[in-house]
Amino acid sequence: MTEVSIEVDRTSDVPLHQQVSAALRAAIASGELGPGARVENEIDLATRLGLSRPTVRRAMEDLVHAGLVTRRRGSGTIVSPSQVRRRLSLTSLFDDLEAEGRKPTSTVLEFSITPGSAEITEVLGLEPKAGVLTIRRVRYASGEPLAILTNELPAEYAPEYGTLGTSGLYASLREQGIVIAGATQRIGARLATHAEADLLGERPGAALLTLERLAYSASGRIIERAHHVYRASLYSFDMSIGR
Repeated sequence: MTEVSIEVDRTSDVPLHQQVSAALRAAIASGELGPGARVENEIDLATRLGLSRPTVRRAMEDLVHAGLVTRRRGSGTIVSPSQVRRRLSLTSLFDDLEAEGRKPTSTVLEFSITPGSAEITEVLGLEPKAGVLTIRRVRYASGEPLAILTNELPAEYAPEYGTLGTSGLYASLREQGIVIAGATQRIGARLATHAEADLLGERPGAALLTLERLAYSASGRIIERAHHVYRASLYSFDMSIGR
C-alpha cells in the first residue's frame, strides 16, 4: 500500500473532501498509485490527516463514481485499470484487448443449444425451432471484469467449448472458415441490475454501455446476434465522423 502525501488546507474555500480526492486523483494520474494498487483505508487516512471518517469516505466515493477506484470486499479500495478505449469498428473485443497487452480471459456462464424461438430463428434466417447456440460470458481484462457478452448463432457454427475461455468467438469462427464481413450495431446505455453488478464488480445501478449487433458473412447471411454490456467506468467507444 502506498501512503500518498496529502496536504489539507482548512482555510481554503475548497471542501476538505475535495482536497483529499484531488490529491488522490493526482497520485493516480501520475502513476504513483498504479492500476491494482491498494489505497490507504478510510480509518487510517482520516487519522493521519486529522479528518472525520465521513469526510474521507466522501472523498473515496468521489473516486468510485469517477471510475478511478473500485471497492472489493476483503481487499479494500483498489485503483482501477486504465479505461479501455475501443474504436467503433468490426473487431473482436478479445483481439483488441490482446493487442493492447490487456491479457483477455473469459468465464463461460452459459453454452447451450436449444430449439430457437420464432423471433431468433427469423432473425438468423433459420427454419422454425432450428437449433440455436447461446453463449454468455464474462470478459476480463488483466483479471478485471469488463463486460458481459451474450451471443446467439446457428448451432452449426458452434465452436469448441474449451476454446472460449482463452480465445475470442470470432477467432473460433475463423477456424471454421467463417469470416464476419459486416454488421449493424446499436450503442446505448442503461443501469446495471443487481445480477450484472455482482458479475462485474460494480454497485447496482452503475452505468453500463450496451451494444446490440447483427453480424453477417460476405454472402449476407446473418452469423450471430450479440448483446453486450460494458462497465462505463472502464470502457468507452471511439468513432470517427467524416463528410
